[in-house]
Order: sequence, then structure tokens, then C-alpha cells
Amino acid sequence: MTDDIVASVVRQWQAVSPGLDTGPMELIGRINRCAALLQQAEDAPLRAAGLTRGEFDLLGAMRRTDRELTPGELARETFSSGAAVTKRLRALQEAGLIGRRSDARDRRVAHVGLTEAGRDLVDRLLPEQLAYERSVLSGLDEETRDGLSDRLGELLVQLEGRLGGGRR
Repeated sequence: MTDDIVASVVRQWQAVSPGLDTGPMELIGRINRCAALLQQAEDAPLRAAGLTRGEFDLLGAMRRTDRELTPGELARETFSSGAAVTKRLRALQEAGLIGRRSDARDRRVAHVGLTEAGRDLVDRLLPEQLAYERSVLSGLDEETRDGLSDRLGELLVQLEGRLGGGRR
């Protein structure tokens, strides 16, 4: 296997500063580079349906919880900012994929739910998106994928505990 871009960067740092412990850079650099490449791919099935990953995450949150959610709940479910959720909800409502209704007790609170078209879209797209993601990972055997997923899960639990960002 040829070196990845992070290996090249590490070699350069080690040439400049031979005693430098580049271990953290090797791991975090690779995680960041993988994330950047995955984002560049832009989720082909979602893009073909005219959705961004963020919009699909909102639709998915409503589908998997199978209930209406407030914008604040959607922000927590998708680890997104309130402003990002507001912008995405506006686009999804204009596309006819979600509906909003005001809370009976507090008119300032909105409840957001999938329309029939939104539910149908999620149910159609999710298998396509998972097949796409499976193909992206096809160069790794099942044991490697499972091990990587387990190790990244351990890292995520540690980071959420130290840095926050876990579900509340």
C-alpha cells in the first residue's frame, strides 16, 4: 500500500523536528482527511434527490423518532446549530417534505413533522444512501470495518465525555 497524505506530512515534520511525537497528528489527521473526502463525495444519492446531508439528517431524525419535533429538538438530534436548522427547515418546507404547526399552548413554539412526500422520500433514499456508503467502504473487509467502527466509537465516547457534544 502506498503512503497516504498524512504519512507524507508526518515525514516532513520528523525531518524538521526528529524528536517530535507525531502520533496524535497521525490519527487525528487521518480522521480529518477521511471526513473531508467523505464530505467532498457529497452523498451522491442525496445530491441526486436535491438534498444536502444536513437536510437529510433532519428528515431522518423525524422519521426515526416517528413524531413531530421542535426545531430545538431537531438541533439536538442532528448536532446542528439553531440557525442551520431554521435554514434547512425552510428549504424542506418549500419542497413540501415537512409541515409545521404552532403549539396550542405557546404560539412561539413550532412542531415540525414529515409530510407523506417527506416520509416516502426518506423511506426510498435511506436504502440507496446506505448502499452508497457501503460501496464507499467496500475496500475494507467486514472485520476491518467492524474493528474500525468499534475503535471510533470508543474515541467518540471519550471525546463526548471530555469535550461535550453528547446527547442531552
